[in-house]
Amino acid sequence: MYTFIIPLIIVVLLMLPVIYSIKCRGGEKKARKALIMNICLFFAVMLAAVILPVGEFVVSAEAAEAVSEAIPSAGLGYLGAALAVGLGSIGCGTAVAGAAPAAIGAVSENPKSFGNALIFVALGEGVALYGFLIAFMIINKL
Repeated sequence: MYTFIIPLIIVVLLMLPVIYSIKCRGGEKKARKALIMNICLFFAVMLAAVILPVGEFVVSAEAAEAVSEAIPSAGLGYLGAALAVGLGSIGCGTAVAGAAPAAIGAVSENPKSFGNALIFVALGEGVALYGFLIAFMIINKL
């Protein structure tokens, strides 16, 4: 029974910020509340992802023994690789979100500035590549 209820609770926790943002549109205070709710639920889901595989109510006893015999740092290595790619992509999105509109505006005023504008947008994209490379190196060590 736990195998169905716990993933359902996790899916509901993931959907709450989406439902809240659809329901409450507009306003800086509402956006701040939605951001705080997203952050809190993210850490709640991450905590559940760390705790649930350890408990015996999700996995059988044989699987728990196999997990305990495996390399204990492998799971944290995969988590670190995922965080490197995810946070690098978020940083890339933030950088490109600021640089691309400015680059479009600069090119529309002076078409000769296309090369410089392209460099600034490409620098933002490099952040995602760095995250991918770090994740690749982490996974190769596992």
